[in-house]
Amino acid sequence: MGANAGANSTGTAAAGKVKGIVVNGIIAALYIAVSALIQPFGFTQVQFRVSEMFNHLIVFNKKYIYGIVLGVFLTNLFFSPMKAYDLIFGVGQSVIALLITIACARFIKGIWARMIVNTLVFTFTMFLIALELHLAFDLPFMFTWLTTAIGEFVVMAVGMPVMYVINKRVRFDKMV
Repeated sequence: MGANAGANSTGTAAAGKVKGIVVNGIIAALYIAVSALIQPFGFTQVQFRVSEMFNHLIVFNKKYIYGIVLGVFLTNLFFSPMKAYDLIFGVGQSVIALLITIACARFIKGIWARMIVNTLVFTFTMFLIALELHLAFDLPFMFTWLTTAIGEFVVMAVGMPVMYVINKRVRFDKMV
């Protein structure tokens, strides 16, 4: 009986890992699909990359970092007019902002408070995207930071109630 119980727990753990991989793959695919739909608005000086609202998944479970980062990486690889820059700065900005949010979430109770912090972190770290656009196209850094930060803030702020409502039905915290 003891050996059988160990086999079942091993099987359950493996199933959980597979489920996590599948769910993160779906998140990456959704990020790519939504980015493809709004492609012209996701790579300019004023960015409204609607798929950025998926960044809020991190406040429900830190394991979503894999799907989000993979989605950002593949989106930039497939659609960015400046792949090399976006693969470094775009992916880097996402990783940094997600890790900051994960670190802060330990001290912040409540989904709304976490989403607000996440929105502010992503908005602030848009200076990395502004730096990228400054280096690539010699755009003015401060103005570009302002415009990209506004776009990010709008998408993330609109994304808060959207993700909250979807979570009521889907339960993001239980999916991975």
